[in-house]
Amino acid sequence: MATAVLTPDQLDGQAARLHDTQAWQQIVTGWEHTAAEPAPAPVPAPPSDWRSLLSVPVDRLIDDTLRALPTPPPHERPLPGRLGAMLPDRVHLWRRVGQSDLRPSAHLGYARQILAEWGWQNTPYRLRNARGARCVCGAMVSAHRLGYGSLDTVDRAGAWLITELRAQGWPGLIGPWNRHPGRTAADALALVDATIRRASLAGQ
Repeated sequence: MATAVLTPDQLDGQAARLHDTQAWQQIVTGWEHTAAEPAPAPVPAPPSDWRSLLSVPVDRLIDDTLRALPTPPPHERPLPGRLGAMLPDRVHLWRRVGQSDLRPSAHLGYARQILAEWGWQNTPYRLRNARGARCVCGAMVSAHRLGYGSLDTVDRAGAWLITELRAQGWPGLIGPWNRHPGRTAADALALVDATIRRASLAGQ
């Protein structure tokens, strides 16, 4: 079965289009709030059950708590070594067989691992450099080809990255941010970390 080939620039464009949709704006609006502010209530009679002390249902408290938990770091399979980093991503496509889909925050966790272990680079319009280092979009594409998340998950993870960039005051796409003069690997990792936190708090 043929596998779609996604370039970093295509990912950047698709993520930007998703970010600009009304549906996406509804997803990200109020992401930092896990529960509504309780309204003032009259002094109740002595409770007969501890549940009556709560301002929201127990199921909602459990759901909000689970959504706020950070995504655990990836640990299922180690990345291929330095030689694997330099090989074309299509060599690793067999690793997708039998893999289930992931939340965007989990996919970004694997992309971060790629940046940390294989290195970060900012060569314009390049997925990787000669040493196998990736740009931010390249790391996300490589994570997908290694079996960590579907193409839809990659798009949503990219939209979360753009959401985080907007919150930090960057008006453009991920690629130009990655190539901006003075950008460092530490900046790239910090951006991915902030995006993972934002997506995790939103249950994504």
